[in-house]
Amino acid sequence: MRRLFPVTDTTAGPARGAATDPAAAPVRGTAADGTAAPARATVPEDGDWSLDALADAYAYPEGDAPWLRANMVSSLDGAGQHEGRSQPLSSETDMRIFGTLRGLADVIVVGAETVRLEGYRPARAREAFADRRAAAGQGPAPVIAVVSASLDLDFSLPLFTAPSVPTLVLTGTGAPADRVRAAREAGAEVLFAGDGTRVEPARALAALAERGLRRQLTEGGPRLLGQFVAAGVLDELCLTISPTMTAGDAQRIAGGPSVAVPTRFRVASVLERDGFLFTRYLRI
Repeated sequence: MRRLFPVTDTTAGPARGAATDPAAAPVRGTAADGTAAPARATVPEDGDWSLDALADAYAYPEGDAPWLRANMVSSLDGAGQHEGRSQPLSSETDMRIFGTLRGLADVIVVGAETVRLEGYRPARAREAFADRRAAAGQGPAPVIAVVSASLDLDFSLPLFTAPSVPTLVLTGTGAPADRVRAAREAGAEVLFAGDGTRVEPARALAALAERGLRRQLTEGGPRLLGQFVAAGVLDELCLTISPTMTAGDAQRIAGGPSVAVPTRFRVASVLERDGFLFTRYLRI
């Protein structure tokens, strides 16, 4: 994998006759605010990055303030999915980054439609991130938080009945009482984050932060991401640009009503592998 941005300073090259092994020099990661972070892992520029190197590159910012990061994939012609699923647009490296982002998060926030379409399962603890998570005061695995106004969910799924930590369900105070009861009977914790049946994005994220879940990751779907964008609460977008074209009428990565003024982001980093671009953008 190659780092295309930020560009490493190459003005002071090796001495004449010196070896030029790209794996010999440590590569600096990039913190979530776009600044360079201290190097930890040696990274072969044209090979697979270790999970430690990826975790350094995608580290959350320091401090106690909540931070919402989105992780999405898009085709060259703007499709956020193919035949209802994102997997056909993905790659092995994309899935390594997907797993790394999960390994860094306190909570994964996902919409009900994505739970239904993608067959969501509980997040699992991974040994590769155990020491890093313990040092950060995190549990072994991130919590899954499902946003649903209607609670039209299959509560017999392992996501609700067999997680390592209870799944959270974010809904409005007007949600059907029988569905709230069904969620709780399945083992989920129900949090109310809106009046009536509507879930308010800012209140939902605040409710998670109050539980100590400040490193927040959303994997969509497009409708939920669109709500976060419209509410002005999205801090960072990790977007994989897949070298594919799908045509058709697939949904973009963010849907719903448009914002009055487009939200501006700045590029923080760009990695490349096998034609896929792995980009990070921070809200200005």
